[in-house]
Amino acid sequence: MTEQITTVTAYAAPAPDAPLERTTIPRRAVGETDVLIDIKYAGICHSDIHQARDGWGEGIFPMVPGHEIAGVVTQVGPGVTKFAVGDRVGVGCMVDSCRTCENCEAGLEQYCTRGNVGTYNALDKNGEPTYGGYSTHIVVDEAFTVRIPDGLPLDVAAPLLCAGITTYSPLRRWNAGPGKKIAVVGLGGLGHMGVKIAHALGAEVTVLSQSLRKKADGERLGADHYYATSDDATFEQLAGTFDMILSTVSAPLPLDKYLGLLRPEGAFVNVGAPEEPVSLNLFSVIGGGKTLAGSMIGGIRETQEMLDFCAEHGLGSEIELIRADQINEAYERVLASDVRYRFVIDAATI
Repeated sequence: MTEQITTVTAYAAPAPDAPLERTTIPRRAVGETDVLIDIKYAGICHSDIHQARDGWGEGIFPMVPGHEIAGVVTQVGPGVTKFAVGDRVGVGCMVDSCRTCENCEAGLEQYCTRGNVGTYNALDKNGEPTYGGYSTHIVVDEAFTVRIPDGLPLDVAAPLLCAGITTYSPLRRWNAGPGKKIAVVGLGGLGHMGVKIAHALGAEVTVLSQSLRKKADGERLGADHYYATSDDATFEQLAGTFDMILSTVSAPLPLDKYLGLLRPEGAFVNVGAPEEPVSLNLFSVIGGGKTLAGSMIGGIRETQEMLDFCAEHGLGSEIELIRADQINEAYERVLASDVRYRFVIDAATI
């Protein structure tokens, strides 16, 4: 690798709904405050599938997904102060923002008023498309790079860059901890990290899943209780129980039923993003003064805080390591809920 713009190997979707295939992509020169990262592992997030298949709107193709990136710094720009060659680092869902708006200055770069720059399926400040972590290398500004603590293996750390921060941020915001009853809807890539983190924060944790198929897993991961939402008795038994419900599923839910599970002034927080609109009777929030909310990843400072917390508590993602030539198969298995609980690509196979 040189300081000039170069090409690297990657897996890309050439068009919407097309299978991903091995190809090459350009990477920019290492600039003043950039780091060049030798990607070791990249997680597969459900949002990769949504975007590669135009589920959230028109995408930019060819598309190289991947925003759960763990690797090692192999080169730094002359102005870099945070990192050195050999450092273990991560890159999450964004690689830039305006950095000057009120939200950016508050450490909420994900809510940049001018729009953050996504790690993939976005245009950078030069109008060039961004390409994600299903590749061998990536160049990222040090301001959007985080340090992976030595106590976290890189393979199980990769999914924390999305699944970890996406669940950690709202659990912190709504003060999950001792004395709080937290429910996690869905025990998948996001949900299993929500259970682990809520448990480590000291909350009483309940999993609400379609069936009891994963009950043993849920309890192993830290759930105190586990209920099937396919059983109407669940909603009667748990009415008015929870301080917070964290919904991690990407399918539309009957919100009125779930809001009935909250205590007065409780919060139902969405981090899963269904492609379809959902309906709601507003009396479900007015009665009981409840909150229906959303949360999107977290800022860079909070992402580093999350990684440090996970290292302190020994929390990594539960992963199935795959070769790059298994990506298309992995997508179908994600859609079939046939993964426990995050696919991670070994970048050495790209």
